[in-house]
Amino acid sequence: MLKQEKVKDWLLTNLSTIDVGITEHSWLYQSSAILLSLGVATIAFMLTRLLMRGRISRIVSLSRNNWDNELHKHGFFTRIGHIVPALVMFLLTPVFLDSSNILYAFIQKSMLVYIAISVVWSSSALFNTIEDIYNASELAKRAPITGFIQVAKLVVVIVAVLLIISNLLNKSPLLLLSGLGAVTAVLLLLFRDTILGFVAGIQIAANRMVNNGDWIELQKYGADGEVLEVGLTTVKVQNWDKTISTIPTYTLISDSVKNWRGMSESGGRRIKRAIQIDINSIEFCDAETLAEYKKIRYISDYIESKIQLLRDYHNQQHIDEQDLLNSRRLTNIGTYRAYVNAYLQHHMQLNKEMTMMVRQLPPTETGLPLEIYCFCADKNWVNYEGVQADIFDHCLAMLPVFNLRAYQRVSDKS
Repeated sequence: MLKQEKVKDWLLTNLSTIDVGITEHSWLYQSSAILLSLGVATIAFMLTRLLMRGRISRIVSLSRNNWDNELHKHGFFTRIGHIVPALVMFLLTPVFLDSSNILYAFIQKSMLVYIAISVVWSSSALFNTIEDIYNASELAKRAPITGFIQVAKLVVVIVAVLLIISNLLNKSPLLLLSGLGAVTAVLLLLFRDTILGFVAGIQIAANRMVNNGDWIELQKYGADGEVLEVGLTTVKVQNWDKTISTIPTYTLISDSVKNWRGMSESGGRRIKRAIQIDINSIEFCDAETLAEYKKIRYISDYIESKIQLLRDYHNQQHIDEQDLLNSRRLTNIGTYRAYVNAYLQHHMQLNKEMTMMVRQLPPTETGLPLEIYCFCADKNWVNYEGVQADIFDHCLAMLPVFNLRAYQRVSDKS
């Protein structure tokens, strides 16, 4: 109090040269006090800004840590520097002005509001820094935290708003909180998507349902592409045609979502496609045909073993091989199936440790489906499609070698 009186006396003494009858309540004294406080606050702001841009920037550039670089990039140090001039004004006001003065209350409340806004602004930069550092780590592949960061920002804003209102009304924040019960229904309606998104975000993170970078497919919303961001209320998906779909976060747990992460983390990408074989082209193989098939490197051993197996069977059952009704014979479709299977086994771009087979599906009006089921080791979309096309190019081209035809509906147009 003694120092405050000395400062007031010093200011009154200097102003008395202009107006002899000046007092603490005169407009000249109050204007001068405010201008002097603003001047000191401006100098404090300029020094703080110079310190932040100069010394802090050099410290950050020389530091080997990554977190301080992120803080500097998001402007945390610059934003927090705005608290200094407001704090200076807040502390200088009681020195020059009496608490009963209306300007005293106005400046004090204004500076508290400014400090609260600066804290919210700075905390936003801090949360953005935490999010970027987390997204750059391996943990981001397990669970996104964008939704939780947005919740934290929302909580800080709500607390700041409550403190500002309580400061302006001179009421306790607890008293304001007790009055929120009357408008709970309205708040639930206003923050419905936020609450649902927050609950969904907890389940998504706990169960590792969707992460940034996952390929997901939601047919209901026309979303089919890579997840860019899992936010508090929305999820951004960049479709393969480069458009961006925005869907509510809670739909990831309420609707059916296909996530291709399992394929991405596995050893291959599935190839599952059938060739429709014309049933009229299926026939038994004679000795001459089998002799030609034995020249094919992939199935020469297979045909030898099959011929020997059939010969042993005929000897055991006392069946003449010329008896076409009772003897067992190889078919061109079975031999072709064995060839395709051997071809896949020798293919360098397929994962041999995953399921690989060539199977027949039930015949239909469009022929006998011969399905190829295997996994391409290269999961890149473009490369995968190239490998799949090469396999079926070869398999279709080999059909005439085995006297088979692919079914193709004949057009009635001439």
